[in-house]
Amino acid sequence: MAVVDIILKDLLVDQVKIRLFEEGIPRIKKCLATLNTEQIWHRPNDHLVSIGNLTLHLCGNVRQWLISGVGGRPDHRKRDDEFDERGPLQTELLLEQLDLLQRDCEEVLAGIQVEDLIQEQVIQGIFHETGLSIMVHIMEHFSYHVGQITWYTKFLENVDLKYYGDMDLGITKD
Repeated sequence: MAVVDIILKDLLVDQVKIRLFEEGIPRIKKCLATLNTEQIWHRPNDHLVSIGNLTLHLCGNVRQWLISGVGGRPDHRKRDDEFDERGPLQTELLLEQLDLLQRDCEEVLAGIQVEDLIQEQVIQGIFHETGLSIMVHIMEHFSYHVGQITWYTKFLENVDLKYYGDMDLGITKD
């Protein structure tokens, strides 16, 4: 195994940790803390699910794709239940699910080997994915739904969530 392979694996794992644990999960928690239970479980129309549903969906998706797919743990996901739930489940339960997800992800990520990135897994009985594509998928998918949660929170509360604090994001390279 080449040193460069190990370095690339470590860089990928680090990016998954940053995108999920330093950005995604804290942003969802901030949105959940901003909203009341009714807002978290509100469905704007028949074609949209609630922030609560999206939170359950993200937990289920990462569990199935990373924890089961790459980590080899049993897959007990019931995807339709994530969207069918009408709540209101207590916000504390959603927060606990996010904490448990992070803990389980950290365990799987700590054990990932270079070989895991090239090994193919079958996800949802349909998708043939390498460990690398699974990790890219969970980062992309997680970020996508965090953006939806953020947009709807800002819409409901007319609030700047200050994800970047007081950083000046207008600085350019030149």
